[in-house]
Order: sequence, then structure tokens, then C-alpha cells
Amino acid sequence: MSEEIVRVGLTLDEEGEGAELRYRLKGSYVEAVRRAGGLPIALPRLGPGEVEAALDGLSALVITGGAFDVPPEAYGEAPREGLGRLLPERTASETLLGRLALERGLPLLGVCGGMQLLNVLCGGTLVQDIVQELPGAHPHEQEGDRGQPSHPLEVAAGTRLHALLAPADHRANSTHHQAVARVGEGLVVSARADDGVIEAIERPGEPFVLGVQWHPELLAGSCPSHQRIYDALVLAARGR
Repeated sequence: MSEEIVRVGLTLDEEGEGAELRYRLKGSYVEAVRRAGGLPIALPRLGPGEVEAALDGLSALVITGGAFDVPPEAYGEAPREGLGRLLPERTASETLLGRLALERGLPLLGVCGGMQLLNVLCGGTLVQDIVQELPGAHPHEQEGDRGQPSHPLEVAAGTRLHALLAPADHRANSTHHQAVARVGEGLVVSARADDGVIEAIERPGEPFVLGVQWHPELLAGSCPSHQRIYDALVLAARGR
């Protein structure tokens, strides 16, 4: 693969079913990849025979977020009060993509729900609803402009994330009602909100494996160093 072309796969959100199924991808993801020098590649729902072929043509993978939850059976639990909408077909496709990307050492970024799935793929569990299960937590579904941060981050020194974010940008937007509970094997917590909710996880060393609970692609204007998360993903892909 030419070093000049870094193909970054972006998983697509879904609406409807059957003949009415529609795929969606927010332009902020696309532009963040482009600013980093990558070529965005849209990934619809894929089956087992298609995932390997799709990853053969990619340099990196972004598992995007959306207004849906990871099915609790994926991490060995029963549904609890507060569990939201499920998209099992999308989750099944992203599970195949994420698992194979990890096996291949493909640079991987999980954003919001993508971070939660990354944790589950590594054997971790989730808080199914912050309001129900973490009554002392702050609201994590902000209203208003999501291009502005809504809470501070406590970023762990010595982590990849700490090296990427400028101190002035240790802030995040917040659009989630679930969170990481038990951290998956091989992952470390690289950031928390000031109420203790886990906001970022990563796998130390190489390859690049990072999950962030917020949307850094929306913060490029107000907190510029969040773009470095996408820059680092593309840089890691160039180095493979």
C-alpha cells in the first residue's frame, strides 16, 4: 500500500430495517480523518466473509458512536433498567471488525460507543445506565453545542492520551448514558471525568489502540489538540 494513502475505515450508523435501512455518518468524523491526512472509507454492516476483505484494504479503523447500546449478553450480563436502544446487527458487524483489527495489530480508535465496544471485546463490562447505577455521577448527556466541552478530564500521566492532549484541552464533551465498568484485559484507564466515570482507555505500547468516551472530532475548534487523536491514528497507520 502506498505510504501516501492511509485508508481509515469508519463504521456507519443505521436507521430503519430491510428495504428502509439507511446508513449515516457524521461529517465531523470524515473531516477529522481528512485533516489527519487519511482517506475516509465508509463501512456498512458486514458479514463474516466480508470483514477480512474490508480490513485487507484498510490502514486503520475507527469504530464510531451512535444512539444505541451494546447488548448486555455480549459481556455476560442481563439487561437492567435504563438500557437503551439496541442495534444487534450493527454491533455484530463492529464486533467482527474490531476483533479482527485487534488480532491483526491494525491501529484502532473507538469513539463513544466504539470505546464501550472496545472494552467489551477485551473482556470488560459496562455500566448499562449511569443515572441508575452511578447515582453520584454528573449528567453525561450534555445539552446545547456539542462542539464545546462540558466537563474536565483527569488524564493519567504517562499514557498515550496524556502525550496527545495539551493541558488546556483536558476537557471533553459528553453524549453518553453508558460507561466502562470493569476494564478489559490489557487495557488501562487513561482518563476519567471529575466524578470518576471512565472517559478513556488504551492499550499500552504498539499498535495504537485507544478508546475515548467523548467526540474529539467535534472539539477541533474549541479544544484544538483533540485533533491529535486522529493525527496519531493516521501516523500509527503510516508506520505499519
